[in-house]
Amino acid sequence: MAKVRLEDIKRRFNNVTAIEDISFEIPDGEFWVLVGPSGCGKSTILRTIAGLESATSGKLFIGDSLVNNVPARQRDVAMVFQNYALYPHMTVAQNIAFGLQMRKVDSKIIQERVVNVARSLSLEQLLNRKPKQLSGGQQQRVALGRAIAREPQVFLLDEPLSNLDAQLRDDTRAELKQLHQELGITTIYVTHDQVEAMTLADKIVVLNRGRIQQIGDPQNIYARPANQMVAAFLGNPPMNILPAIYKDDGFDVSGQLLAIPSYMQDNLRLPQGQNFNLGIRPEHIFINEPQQAAENQNQLVVEVKVVEPLGRETLIRAALVKSAALLNIQTSGNVRLHPGDRLSLQLDLNELFVFDPKTGIRISPQE
Repeated sequence: MAKVRLEDIKRRFNNVTAIEDISFEIPDGEFWVLVGPSGCGKSTILRTIAGLESATSGKLFIGDSLVNNVPARQRDVAMVFQNYALYPHMTVAQNIAFGLQMRKVDSKIIQERVVNVARSLSLEQLLNRKPKQLSGGQQQRVALGRAIAREPQVFLLDEPLSNLDAQLRDDTRAELKQLHQELGITTIYVTHDQVEAMTLADKIVVLNRGRIQQIGDPQNIYARPANQMVAAFLGNPPMNILPAIYKDDGFDVSGQLLAIPSYMQDNLRLPQGQNFNLGIRPEHIFINEPQQAAENQNQLVVEVKVVEPLGRETLIRAALVKSAALLNIQTSGNVRLHPGDRLSLQLDLNELFVFDPKTGIRISPQE
């Protein structure tokens, strides 16, 4: 096991910069997730750590060793690819053992590791099968087993669950987390799925356009996003972003005024008449009862467009009555609504985020 440290890593392809100024250190034994939209550079970072790509500049350390010029086969890392890359003519046992055989490990040790790995991944009954006889989830576990059997210093996982169906993804995600707790091997996991990132990671690295946007533990990033991109990317359903104008000690949202408490005014100290983007998560929006709607002036009126019942909860997509701006609302599964219904909404102003519309940086006072 080993820590991994990147110092000002840059990777260019011809005249295109894929990643730039990437710096972080993963302590020994932690599980970090690189997350972001497609094309943000997360797989390039992983391949650079593996030695499959070469950094244009910067320094990369595994343990205390500088590995910029160390070939991939000598870096003592194990990578699991999205497509599993199993050898179709080999059995499960042979696939798991292959990396060890290439390193000329003693045959008795190989046999012992194959048995132990197969047991930990529930593959004992499948050791004599070939990949074409396995389900997608079983193939994924074989690919993991081949990596685990090597006992590397670092695991690198490149979207290993993306080819699985929803239920199998959930099951395998839980198995991965339990496996890491048992093995304690430094792990770097790449995904565009923010649910995987939130549930698996000790720390998340949020990337966009080849640059780091924020690094932190999942709950902290969710509660205190550094900017609008991070806020909107992490969360399902995503955070609502509403254009607004600050005036009369409140926010004008499409002609509807949200008056904010005096303590928020003092903390924000925003100039009157300036444009901002407001962020509010779907779980922090509440539907007023008819009597509350009549009494409460600090509300937003919307028209329901789409209703998605999910059992214990209902997701609603609604449009502000004076504009085309849409809101995602997460409410109780007992709520019965239909497209065309009008609702009065109450926002939890303590959970309101304010973003600079030009830079996207959060300027709201949550700390």
